[in-house]
Amino acid sequence: MITFKTVSASSIDALMGIESACHSHPWTHKTMQSCLVGRYFNLAAFDDTQMVGFYIGEKAGPDFTLMDICVAPAFQGQGIAKQLLDKFITYGEQHSAENLFLEVRETNTRAIKLYERAGFSEMSVRKNYYPSDDSAKNGHEDAILMGMTLLFS
Repeated sequence: MITFKTVSASSIDALMGIESACHSHPWTHKTMQSCLVGRYFNLAAFDDTQMVGFYIGEKAGPDFTLMDICVAPAFQGQGIAKQLLDKFITYGEQHSAENLFLEVRETNTRAIKLYERAGFSEMSVRKNYYPSDDSAKNGHEDAILMGMTLLFS
């Protein structure tokens, strides 16, 4: 059974292990550490005591941004990313966010479909935003900016 809890800097090694396994150009240790305090919030997924995924969000006024979401490769395809995304959306609703934003590599079609099914829609494109190992793209690829407006009654 998967459980969820927020984590602190004491979990940095577990976070970085998943981050490095999931991304060709992972965040640095320093960046990850800076995103565990202040205006940032997080939630990690655990299988017993082992961290298997996480998200990091940022509060910027009335808007929240999904900064990072990762599931360890051995646990992908089990719905954990969907659960984490649902919990990010719920957190935004519970904390009166007006809009939720994220960006995703144009080649990450699985993530794009997940975000669209959750209610996010494409807003714009940042050209050559992400570093890439694809020399045909001159070492960069576009970021798709997606957003969702939260409605309150």
